[in-house]
Amino acid sequence: MSKLNNPLTQYFHEDYPKQYQEPPGVQKEMNVIPDCGENSYIGAGKLKGRKALVTGGDSGIGRAAAIAYAREGADVALNYLPQEQADAEEVQKLIEAEGRKAVLIPGDVGEESFCKELVEKAYKELDGLDVLALVAGKQQAVEDIADLETDQLRKTFEVNVFSLYWTVKAALPYLPAGASIITTSSVQGYSPSPNLLDYAATKFAINGFTRGLAKQLAPKGIRVNSVAPGPIWTPLQISGGQPSDAIPGFGQDTPLQRAGQPVELANVYVFLASTDASYVTAQVYGITGGIELA
Repeated sequence: MSKLNNPLTQYFHEDYPKQYQEPPGVQKEMNVIPDCGENSYIGAGKLKGRKALVTGGDSGIGRAAAIAYAREGADVALNYLPQEQADAEEVQKLIEAEGRKAVLIPGDVGEESFCKELVEKAYKELDGLDVLALVAGKQQAVEDIADLETDQLRKTFEVNVFSLYWTVKAALPYLPAGASIITTSSVQGYSPSPNLLDYAATKFAINGFTRGLAKQLAPKGIRVNSVAPGPIWTPLQISGGQPSDAIPGFGQDTPLQRAGQPVELANVYVFLASTDASYVTAQVYGITGGIELA
């Protein structure tokens, strides 16, 4: 009989050291380093021969998805910001260690022209494209709406929402029947925090985008779903996504009393990309530590 793990203590469940990095943050410099499955995720060939583009693939949730995709047999193109090059190169080595191809494409998905370049390069370098895992996001906590600058508001929507439109539009000519598009929502798209007014609003928008696009693309045989994380320990949190004073107890107010680790989302990104999810579209999968998606 296999040993069971208590979800309360399976991953890091103590106070995090208080810390701050300038955005976008570098995972390798965090204290504690997020677990993205580097030493634990074991593949089973569920994505053998697939061609995946992962935005935000250098760290956090995107990194976990990219590692899992490679270990399931996919070649992977990674997008990230130039400041995150060191993290991206770590992921590249992990992907190549699986005998899969890794394509690094730095750039800002908040720019429409780059989204087009990103898709074109991914398609060309991978010799195909059939999975879009759209994970990249911007989150900056602001306590008072009076202090929420228009530049931040605009950039948050460009990165979190507009980039989905731009990337999908560019990719559709290349996506065959059986392809999968996976967006990244959030518990904030259901229960918004008062200090994340712009970020939460983008996640509500992503829910609508995902469900509407799924219905539009179903006749083409392309499935569209989303993953809605709760509090997950990533560089997003320590680079302004949470107030610094909230870092030590981050995630401890969930029913499972801790923050999640990126690797805990990997299997869902794999499932939604794979043929196991052949009858799944227009769905949002919550991985929230017990916070309900109402």
